Amino acid sequence: MNGTRKPVHLAVYDTLADWETGHATAHLARAGYTVRTVAPTTAPVTSIGGLHVQPDLALADLRPEDSSLLVLPGADLWDTGDDLAPFARTARAFLAAGVPVAAICGATAGLAREGLLDDRRHTSAVSFYLAATGYAGGERYVEADAVTDRGLITAGPTEPVAFAREILGLLGVYEGEVLDAWYRLFHDSDPEAYAVLEKAGAA
Repeated sequence: MNGTRKPVHLAVYDTLADWETGHATAHLARAGYTVRTVAPTTAPVTSIGGLHVQPDLALADLRPEDSSLLVLPGADLWDTGDDLAPFARTARAFLAAGVPVAAICGATAGLAREGLLDDRRHTSAVSFYLAATGYAGGERYVEADAVTDRGLITAGPTEPVAFAREILGLLGVYEGEVLDAWYRLFHDSDPEAYAVLEKAGAA
C-alpha cells in the first residue's frame, strides 16, 4: 500500500509540540501512508518534551509533487522570531500546487503572517492570538475545534484529535459515520463508537 501513496511530510523543529500530531500520524501510518519528517536541515531536533528526532530530509529538498500532505505542528519558535518562516513559505507552495497543508497551534500564526489565512476560513487557539500577527483574515476566523478550507486544515493546541479527524477525512482514510465514530472514540471515549469502528474493520 505504501508504494501507491505519496508520503505525508511532518515538519519537525526545535520546541515542536509533541502532543499535537500523534493521533494523525499514527492512524495515517496504520492506513498505509509513509510519514517522513522534514526539518530545517538534517541535523537532529529536540521537541518541547525533550524527544530527539532525526529528520528524514531537509526542507530545501521537499517538493509538493512528492507529498500527499504537509503537517505543521506548533512550536515556541513560531512566536519568537522568523526561524520557521521558511515552513510557511513552503506551505504556500504546497497550496499553490494543490497539495494540502495542516497547521495546528503556533503554526497557524506562521501561516497568518504569510497571508495564507487572509482568504480562508480558519481557526487557532483564540482569535486575538492570530490578530496579534497583524493579518487581514480576522473576519474569517471560526470558533471551532478544527476547520478545513480549500486544502488547508487549522486547529488550536487543545484539539489534536479534531486536527487528526480533519486530516483523516481530507485524505479519505475514514469517511462518514466511521470518521465520526473515530472522533467520538478518541475524543469522548465513547464505547459505542468502538463497535462502529470494529464493524468497519477500522478498530
